[in-house]
Amino acid sequence: MEQSLIPPQYPRNGHRILIASSEAHPLIKTGGLADVAGSLPVALRELGHDARLIIPAYPKAVKCIRELRTLCELRIPGSREPVHILGGRLPDSELPTYLVEAPEHFCREGNPYTNVSGRDWGDNPERFLLFCQVIARIGEGLPAMDWRPEILHCNDWQTGLVAPLLRGIPKRPALIFTVHNLAYQGLFDRDTFERLQLPADLWTLYGLEFHHRLSFIKGGIQFSDRVNTVSPTYAKEVTTPRFGCGLDGLLKSLGSRFQGILNGVDYSLWDPANDPHIAQRYDSESLRLKAENKLALQGELGLPRNEGAQVFGYIGRLVEQKGVDLILEILPRLLAHPNTQLIMKGSAT
Repeated sequence: MEQSLIPPQYPRNGHRILIASSEAHPLIKTGGLADVAGSLPVALRELGHDARLIIPAYPKAVKCIRELRTLCELRIPGSREPVHILGGRLPDSELPTYLVEAPEHFCREGNPYTNVSGRDWGDNPERFLLFCQVIARIGEGLPAMDWRPEILHCNDWQTGLVAPLLRGIPKRPALIFTVHNLAYQGLFDRDTFERLQLPADLWTLYGLEFHHRLSFIKGGIQFSDRVNTVSPTYAKEVTTPRFGCGLDGLLKSLGSRFQGILNGVDYSLWDPANDPHIAQRYDSESLRLKAENKLALQGELGLPRNEGAQVFGYIGRLVEQKGVDLILEILPRLLAHPNTQLIMKGSAT
């Protein structure tokens, strides 16, 4: 039974919260969304809430989950095969985790959004609509699962259709939608809207239509009870024409329903005193040891080993939104200084 996912010592006076994400560390990760999705529900459980996680059943995720078993089977419109909800726990964690098993949609090589050549999967609209449909069904209540969330927390465009699918449902969960990166909106053409057989009344200015295109992320923003983003500063930025990606007006119109909440960090994971990936561990009492990591990095990358050098590092997508244009602008002046080294690791997608 689903109740076995709750440890006997678990406090039952908190809220039932389901966090829905297209990726989560350590199951699968392409960016910061995975870090938040993997650590936030764990933190919420420590505060006494019955928080749980749901992501698609990518092959990597299936291999990682402990105590994995099938909880129920669903028939979802548009899927030629039955969809299964699998249940288990994160590695090294008691967090109850659900995987949406739809091999036709999620069992493939590449990352969650692109194939091995870096191109978007052509059926991404169908893939993440199915994911949203399953999440919405859980939100409505599935007797076979014997658990229903009071709060449904969705993240980024891949879960943006959950809120529109739940509109008008009696006693639906409270809906929270977090924008991690407004530049990625899940935009598709009108034909895609028709192909997905979404309700016709959603094709309006106050629905999913965005400059004559279908916008997944607009659905999450428009129909959720609360919308937030990853920091108060970013919340201010995206309500301006410069950074709002065309959605600044909608975000502004939300008023107090929209706010920025600064992302936290999992100190049990990001702890140099226990980090197995660095050459020399250190803590606040032994900061002098940190220099050994600089020397090791310089040696690994073929740079002059110099403890006194200023080493600048960048890891991320090589796109303007991440500030790469600003790095290129100051690069000549930066490298004109003696003992300056720059390390960049990134991708174009």
